[in-house]
Amino acid sequence: MAGYLFYSISFCFLILATALYLTRDRWMHRIPIPDYIYHRLPSTFAGDVEGGFTSSDFDLTGNITSGDSRAGLDELGKREVKKIMKSKRVGFDEARKIYTERRFAKNNIGPDGMPRDPKFVSFS
Repeated sequence: MAGYLFYSISFCFLILATALYLTRDRWMHRIPIPDYIYHRLPSTFAGDVEGGFTSSDFDLTGNITSGDSRAGLDELGKREVKKIMKSKRVGFDEARKIYTERRFAKNNIGPDGMPRDPKFVSFS
C-alpha cells in the first residue's frame, strides 16, 4: 500500500512539474526576482560604459562618439568578467586580465601569450 501511495504522489508531482514547465511563459513574470540574483547585461557600447565595462586602458567612448552600430561587447565575456569582478572584488581591468589568462590557459597558451605546445617553433 505504501508503494502505491509513493508512486501515485511521484506521478502527480511529475505531471504538475511538466505542466508548470510548459506554461512558464504565463506565470513566470509574476514571480518577483531580486535584483542581486539576475542582472540584465547591457547590449550597446553606451550600456557597457554605464555597466562599468570600461576603463582608461579599455576606453569605449570612442565607439560611442563615432556612432558604432555594433551590439557592444561579447555577452558571455561580459558575464564572466562581471562574475570575476564580484567574486574577487577587483576592478574591470584586473577582471579582464584574469578572464583573458583563463581563456589562454584553456587554449594551452601561456600567460605571456606564447603557445605551450612543445612542437611550436618560433623564428624571431
